[in-house]
Amino acid sequence: MTRFGQSKRTRFITLEGIEGVGKSTHLKFIADWLRAHGSKPLVTREPGGTRLADEIRRLLLTPRSQPVAPMAELLLMFAARASHIEQLVRPALISGRWVLCDRFTDASYAYQGGGRRLPQRQIAALEHMVTRGLKPDLTLLLDAPVPVGMTRVRRRGARDRFELERQAFFERVRRVYLRRARNEPRRVRIIRADVSLSAVREQILNVLQQCVLPWL
Repeated sequence: MTRFGQSKRTRFITLEGIEGVGKSTHLKFIADWLRAHGSKPLVTREPGGTRLADEIRRLLLTPRSQPVAPMAELLLMFAARASHIEQLVRPALISGRWVLCDRFTDASYAYQGGGRRLPQRQIAALEHMVTRGLKPDLTLLLDAPVPVGMTRVRRRGARDRFELERQAFFERVRRVYLRRARNEPRRVRIIRADVSLSAVREQILNVLQQCVLPWL
């Protein structure tokens, strides 16, 4: 067992990226690949995954006339994360299941740290309290220029509170994501998401074969 109770045979994999990079689509592709190789992953998302976390998700994503204070947003994110980890993620890892998650703590550094300009040290303090050492074994950062992502989002129709943010917000988010990838190159693998679906899947497949297949 690791220090947070995860079986050595299990793995925690996350997908990150700004809006419009196709995380949901590629999450399913990865889950199907894992199942084809004998794994039965728990597929989940943040914020969300438990009843409480899903309720917080609705609070966070619903457009509203008054702005949400950045610190209130950050604390809600970590409240949802605490519920998600303790009730779903950690029990799954301890039981021997792999976990595949759409966003995790990297998103807080990118969105609340970069986008909202909150100090990274405050996010790190919350991360220490809430995750208690739990970090992804592998993170795939789906990266695309902000205008590409925003064009895709607008084509989908109705937008949530984050999707209504201006381009400058997402430029800051993207910069933090890329900086984290540079700082942790062994964990965070950048996937170009501004190319065709087949080209994105080819990149993902290469990472899965290089990094994940030896773990199975």
